[in-house]
Amino acid sequence: MQSVAIWTDGGCKPNPGPGGWAAILRYGSTERELSGAEPATTNNRMELTAAISALEALKRPCRVVLHTDSEYVRNGISRWINGWVRNNWRNAAKDPVANMELWQRLLAAAKPHQVEWKWVRGHAGDAMNERADRLATEARERLRLGVL
Repeated sequence: MQSVAIWTDGGCKPNPGPGGWAAILRYGSTERELSGAEPATTNNRMELTAAISALEALKRPCRVVLHTDSEYVRNGISRWINGWVRNNWRNAAKDPVANMELWQRLLAAAKPHQVEWKWVRGHAGDAMNERADRLATEARERLRLGVL
């Protein structure tokens, strides 16, 4: 099974508003960058989209270390999701889970892989996290300028 390292980021300005996401996939010395943007979204949706897009880009089952600066993504997929599934996609307050369709896509995208969800502090000097942040910001800016 191949090992792949992934760094993801996403965000909006303002939140909610136009948003961008990015992922960097590294397999050995090979890297691939992915990015995109949406005109009306939220930070959380962009963070989820980055992780989903990265995992969906993998062509075969892999061992993955996915780095995210989003506690929402890391806690959601590693702590909260089993309860949501067990409770028919309802949260502790019995309300529908926010961004349910993205959580379902993330769960499906992660299923064939062995994923370690690693949290990194955002804007704290992690070079790959900073790079993913720049790519997400550039994608959002291209959308704003109409060149996406």
